[in-house]
Amino acid sequence: MSDYLVRGMSMDGSVKMVAIRSTELVRRGAQIQGTTPNATAAFGRALTAASMMGNMQKVENGSMTLQIRGGGPIGSIVCVSDPQGNVRGYVVEPKVPLVEKYPGKLDVGAAIGIGALTVIKDIGLKEPYVGSTELVTGEIAEDLAQYMVESEQIPSAVGLGVLVDTDRTIKAAGGFIVQLMPGAPEELISALEENIFLMDQLTTVLSEDGLDAVPAQVLKGMEYETVMRVPGEYRCACSRE
Repeated sequence: MSDYLVRGMSMDGSVKMVAIRSTELVRRGAQIQGTTPNATAAFGRALTAASMMGNMQKVENGSMTLQIRGGGPIGSIVCVSDPQGNVRGYVVEPKVPLVEKYPGKLDVGAAIGIGALTVIKDIGLKEPYVGSTELVTGEIAEDLAQYMVESEQIPSAVGLGVLVDTDRTIKAAGGFIVQLMPGAPEELISALEENIFLMDQLTTVLSEDGLDAVPAQVLKGMEYETVMRVPGEYRCACSRE
């Protein structure tokens, strides 16, 4: 099954959302980098987020770079995506030791550590837009949501999931970004927060019900329409040479 992104918007225009199934592109990135489980989860989340953020750009030819520089053993992660959502990246130290929050739950925050998250958007102007915030948790999703509020002044919720099996294969990966548009009523925030809190684990939704179930759960109780459905993959922009 191929990876793809869906973009949707509430019928009243107050909420927009992008979601992705990124299982295959995370598998490819992890294979190229030779990552151990903690690095796989961290790198996979970053690739997933970068793919969605690149797809959200309103340009035909541009790029979006996500840099995560923490003080943990993984060092830095850099991912670059295009407006279609194709993405590539690298991890400075892909073979970090196994660290778990509890048995079966990888501790991504411990692998990344405390540092900074930087977003560079090249939309064809003389200078690219550069925004940076401190990492809040190192878990990436929370850090991105904080970045969007602080640097772009857009209230956002971000969900990212990479399920690494005991044999180190990726069973499922994906994510979503949901944002409130200017003038959105305050009660929408509480409704979205409750939906996200009550929804099943993201990787479970993806593996059992498919990508379309993600916006259905996040935007539960709201009328929305899917405005775009595009494939996304791990792709390098240069030739093999």
